[in-house]
Amino acid sequence: MSGSIGHRSVIRAAASRPCTLVVCRGCCCGNPRKHPGTDHAWQLDRLRAGAAEHGLHIRTTDCLGPCDQANVIVVQPSTAGRRAGGRAVWVGFAMDDDCTDDLLRWAAAGGPGIAEPSAALQLQFIRPPREARVRARR
Repeated sequence: MSGSIGHRSVIRAAASRPCTLVVCRGCCCGNPRKHPGTDHAWQLDRLRAGAAEHGLHIRTTDCLGPCDQANVIVVQPSTAGRRAGGRAVWVGFAMDDDCTDDLLRWAAAGGPGIAEPSAALQLQFIRPPREARVRARR
């Protein structure tokens, strides 16, 4: 009997996965030599503070691929967003305070599948690399 209770709690935990921001910090994204006018550390600190405030997840990764569109952040939908048809959204050129704030507002409001992003943020949507598009179809 106790095994089934544990199983239910795992399912319940998975059912409530929040929106996740995956922040690229590889060779180009987050590189002060490539983008000297951007405070990359502040941006990551701001994203982490906003995630803590709104119950979001933040992950960093070495390289997402589209280096010519750095800084890249992928907004992954919450479980509810995915159930509503939301898919991961790739945002390029995410370097200024306005973009960081727009990302946090959108994710806090529910993100892909739940809330509409600002018009300014939509202008920064980019096409994911081919490998990511193939994985998304699986």
